[in-house]
Amino acid sequence: MESEPAISFENTETAFAYKSDAELKKANFIFSLVNHPWISAMATASVKLALNLRLPIEGIIKKTVFYHFCGGESIDKAEQAIHRLGQYHVAAILDYSVEGEKSEAGFEATAEETLRTIEKAHNTKNIPFCVFKPTGLASKDVLAKIQAGEKLSAEEEASWQRAVARFDRVCKKAYDYGIPIMIDAEDSWYQDPIDRIVLDLMIKYNKEKAIVYNTYQLYRTAGLPNLRNHFHEAVMHNVFFGAKLVRGAYMEKERERAAKMGYADPIHPNKEATDDAYNKALAFCIDNKQRVSVMCGSHNDYSNYYLTVLMEKHGMKPDDTRAWFAQLYGMSDNISFNLAKANYNVVKYLPYGPVRSVMPYLLRRAAENTSVAGQSSRELTLIRKELRRRRNGR
Repeated sequence: MESEPAISFENTETAFAYKSDAELKKANFIFSLVNHPWISAMATASVKLALNLRLPIEGIIKKTVFYHFCGGESIDKAEQAIHRLGQYHVAAILDYSVEGEKSEAGFEATAEETLRTIEKAHNTKNIPFCVFKPTGLASKDVLAKIQAGEKLSAEEEASWQRAVARFDRVCKKAYDYGIPIMIDAEDSWYQDPIDRIVLDLMIKYNKEKAIVYNTYQLYRTAGLPNLRNHFHEAVMHNVFFGAKLVRGAYMEKERERAAKMGYADPIHPNKEATDDAYNKALAFCIDNKQRVSVMCGSHNDYSNYYLTVLMEKHGMKPDDTRAWFAQLYGMSDNISFNLAKANYNVVKYLPYGPVRSVMPYLLRRAAENTSVAGQSSRELTLIRKELRRRRNGR
């Protein structure tokens, strides 16, 4: 019988070693709030109203959720969080979480900020990857039109060409500095042109190693087939393949649009089917490890554990740079810090940006923790277990 890796996600002393008692109590308050859907909904509605009325609520947000889920308001202000994580062998990915840009000037500003994160990563040992959201650099309306096969106006065509140039500029900088860059996934109705451009960038920049990573949402029925097809295209061009695997974050929106527009639901019918697709995707990546570098972007205990099993089965050491584990800052510390202690490669997505601009991200985290079955309850159970352990002095 094969031996299994001795990894446990139950050790709360390891999970929360980097948090003070005050920070742990604040985490207990935050997850207690989101664990009650009606309280969470009221708090979220109040924040949205205050933001719309331009009320000065940044101070309250900073004192509560902001520093639990975000690194700071700028790259420099995230330095402390990066350093703290590094003390426990957990790396960071600076994620500029300003959303909803719609102007060419906004897209350009986001591209420039992304280039600054690459500069920072180049000069900071503890930032092994960079990331950007495609709709931070390109118009989602233009992307959707391309996927729908509609003809672009001259202005839209020019916008698209500028977006392609931005993608290339960012990826070239990542290539020049040897910093892998992950390109996030978006809604299914404009993901196809993103996939195409990312594959083209892989073919251009992944000749020596995986620099450009695409993101695959495995709650989509197309997720696993796309992963396999894109891998085969990369192999045909004799380049390396970078894949970040996530379950997905837009389920309700995807289903509502499919029902409204009268096309097949693009999401798996249940959690079991999603979990199965996710774990098959992990196995596919490790089976093809000679060409593939994989980022397991998951808060699911079993999927993270399963990757450690696959790595051992394939004779890969925990710190093999072809396999990484990623969780969001402020969540699933039991996974991140226990994996890091066992010498696996672990990163925390560290969002940053002005408080008001980062609010859409924070509101999504609140909604996710409220809607994902057991997520906030799991966090609460572990936080309270650690608070009890500290109170009892052992």
